[in-house]
Amino acid sequence: DAKHLVPNKMRDFFCTINLDQEEVFRTQVVEKSLSPYFGEEFYFEIPRTFQWLSFYIYDKSVLQKDLRIGKVSIKKEDLCNYTGKENWFMLQPVDSNSEVQGKVHLELKLNELITDNGSVCQQLVVHIKECHGLPLINGQNCDPYATVSLVGPSRNDQKKTKVKKKTSNPQFNETFYFEVTRSSSYTKKSQFQVEEEDIEKLEVRVDLWNNGNLVQDVFLGEIKVPVKVLKNDSFQAWYLLQPRENGNKSSKTDDLGSLRLNICYTEDCVLPSEYYASLRNLLLKSSDVQPISASAAYILSEVCRDKYDAVLPLVRLLLHHHKLVPFVAAVAELDLKDTQEANTIFRGNSLATRCVDEMMKIVGKHYLKVTLKPVIDEICESPKPCEIDPIKLREGDNVEINMENLRYYVDKVFREIVRSSISCPTLMCDVFYSLRHLAAKRFPNDPHVQYSAVSSFVFLRFFAVAVVSPHTFHLRPHHPDAQTSRTLTLISKAIQTLGSWGSLTKSKLSSFKETFMCEFFKTFQEEKFTESVKKFLDDVSSTESKEPSGVSEPVHLKEGEMYKRAQGRTRIGKKNFKKRWFCLTTREFTYHKQQDKEPIFTIPIKNILAVEKLDESSFNKKNMFQVLHGEKPLYIQANNCVEASEWIEALCRVTRCNQKRLSFYHPSAFLNGSWLCCKATVENTEGCARCTADVPADTQIEIDGDREAERIYSLFTINRSKLQKLEEACGSIAVYQGPRKEPDDYSNFTIEDSVATFHTLQQIIDIVEKLNESHEKYQKKRSSSAKYGSEENPIVGKVS
Repeated sequence: DAKHLVPNKMRDFFCTINLDQEEVFRTQVVEKSLSPYFGEEFYFEIPRTFQWLSFYIYDKSVLQKDLRIGKVSIKKEDLCNYTGKENWFMLQPVDSNSEVQGKVHLELKLNELITDNGSVCQQLVVHIKECHGLPLINGQNCDPYATVSLVGPSRNDQKKTKVKKKTSNPQFNETFYFEVTRSSSYTKKSQFQVEEEDIEKLEVRVDLWNNGNLVQDVFLGEIKVPVKVLKNDSFQAWYLLQPRENGNKSSKTDDLGSLRLNICYTEDCVLPSEYYASLRNLLLKSSDVQPISASAAYILSEVCRDKYDAVLPLVRLLLHHHKLVPFVAAVAELDLKDTQEANTIFRGNSLATRCVDEMMKIVGKHYLKVTLKPVIDEICESPKPCEIDPIKLREGDNVEINMENLRYYVDKVFREIVRSSISCPTLMCDVFYSLRHLAAKRFPNDPHVQYSAVSSFVFLRFFAVAVVSPHTFHLRPHHPDAQTSRTLTLISKAIQTLGSWGSLTKSKLSSFKETFMCEFFKTFQEEKFTESVKKFLDDVSSTESKEPSGVSEPVHLKEGEMYKRAQGRTRIGKKNFKKRWFCLTTREFTYHKQQDKEPIFTIPIKNILAVEKLDESSFNKKNMFQVLHGEKPLYIQANNCVEASEWIEALCRVTRCNQKRLSFYHPSAFLNGSWLCCKATVENTEGCARCTADVPADTQIEIDGDREAERIYSLFTINRSKLQKLEEACGSIAVYQGPRKEPDDYSNFTIEDSVATFHTLQQIIDIVEKLNESHEKYQKKRSSSAKYGSEENPIVGKVS
């Protein structure tokens, strides 16, 4: 949220998230406010290198261009200082002279020359080679050029390159010559050196600009290199473009307002897979360790301050290697040992419940969209009043009509859920099957506990949570407004209650704290709903294979506006790319002239052969990808790098099991009679590069096992002191033949077998130490290979 924004009158505000100058996300507009509450969360992988993560506050305008009020910009290196906590940031003024990104490659040299009259002078040679990563201007590649200046107290010699059209990576390859001024007291010497006072005051300045043609040129960044660093040597390096030093000094920074952010940023240095073999094997055999509390996976959750930090990479790693179900069963069994009453089963935030929660979020994404997205869209886009709390009713509200509306929504959501068992992922069914049988074994005299063990997850922790927070589960693009949020909260409460009806022995209505909810549920026929819930829970906790009973309706997975290249044309130019509305469902991929219009072009999902990135050089456009099907490739340009990555991932996921997927593709386009990538002249020749996802997968999730192993290694490293404390606790228990009576630092640890736990701890510590050594060697190798000034490690600021 933001507060005290200017101008000091009620306006409509929205916020954007930018990687450098590239907008990747935008909040919804908050109307008529000086302190707008956005309440939105965005999770994304960063698909490229960047310098700044920025947040811009805009004043929404109907007739004019939206006005940028201010910004918060955080350097990539500083993100770790703010991660995991809320911070208020003062908004800084937005100045075009400070909005820069990209890098430039220069070669500089001082030459000694003899002039026509026989005197010796110094000549500065500036070779501007190329630039990488210049920003998009109004969503399109810029038309960049550079000015090269030799600047001193009494001189400013400037020269200019040619303009390069429509590219963010211009190749200039131009050389400029400047005579370096001598002092008037010059006398001939055998080794001419520029006078010290001259050298100290001269610098080379390179400015990058976007050619505006009929409008003002836009500043893209600058670099400054003092001439004194050259001496008599040639100097070649990459430089990060910098904002102008006086970019926004004159602007006031204390009266624009402030923005509250909660940023979680992680960056991992992932080594080759073989380095993680020992750690991976130790974690994967966790479910076989007796007792489970002595396993490496369980110890990880014990030493992390927040169990969630451990659960996310652990679940993803175990999922990737098909070891999650036995591990969840083992930790759930440990959980049940401490559960004394059947009606409190799996209600806490234990390792078992958090693992199942995280598994459902990862594996159940598609299941949620198939089941809930259509009805959630209806509720959010055509909301009906549903308030039934007498205290919150507004003047003119009819509680009977509101109750009917709420009943209509609850019935519809409930019906979609209990009919959805056919779509429930097999992995979720396997986990529910294990939990159900463990619960029945723990409480053999309670016939309802086998249902509550499953409903406590699938209704309370999955469907009910997704209903109340659809934006968090990617069912809606934005946080719903206050009235819709209230409707979704009431529906969620009702779904939780209906989901528990199949497993409660006491009176159902006694579970409500609010009288108005009791009145609402008196209209429901308990037996009918109870039987539906039990049948659904039986279905989703069964290991039997399920076959679809009929053709299901297609589900919308993703939609949005992008640019597509006209198919079948040979001329290249701006007119060849047109803005279209794209829609991806479980059945087809279509584009439309506008949203809600009939599709212009349709590709059945089963006909998609591959989805891959397209080289920028094909059309001099960023963020492009291609959809390969029976006809010519469909070339599409997304609005930013994150959007392009998400579309490619969504299309790959829905087509991964297609039987005719290609193994090879062309990373560039077929233009003017040949493929730009391999120069082949036959259009239907086999691709020259291997597809990134050519192996069909039965699990529709993308997980990098090595990255998750690196995350777990990092957690063990951060919590090294706790590992040592746990090691001491095991030694203390072994020496004293049981837990010590007095309170100590060990009381929070679960130690069932001190010898087995101690053995695992020693293995963990040994593995962590070896990985530390590997990381140190890698960093040394990286620092020596990527020297300061190389493309991988460009110079920041002035060279000294």
